[in-house]
Amino acid sequence: MARKQKASSQPTAEALLALVEQSLDDNKADDIKVIPLEGKSDIADFMVVASGTSGRRLDSITEHLLGRLKTAGVKGMHAEGRQSGEWVLVDAGDVIVHLFRPEFREHYAIEKLWEAEFSNRVSQEAWPA
Repeated sequence: MARKQKASSQPTAEALLALVEQSLDDNKADDIKVIPLEGKSDIADFMVVASGTSGRRLDSITEHLLGRLKTAGVKGMHAEGRQSGEWVLVDAGDVIVHLFRPEFREHYAIEKLWEAEFSNRVSQEAWPA
């Protein structure tokens, strides 16, 4: 676990990841990728990278995600970069979320920085044929 032991009311890293993925999927975030960080970094257990088509879309995705995290009892979460409309970082403790507009995601290439093997956790089987 990346951080000190949490109070029992806090979700586990895996439960938090599932909540983040579901929130992003519900809000139609694009190209959701999960980067496992355990053993690579002490900042978090997972990093999630996703895209939104506009600054307004990123803000909507962020607002929904923060609401879901609050409802789940996540403490100490915060978001940075909402005013820029280009890149928003949501720190939810054991899960860090980067939300980009596509052109900024391509420019910063954060996935390549981590040289990660992606786990596309949102099941393709869930999508209608």
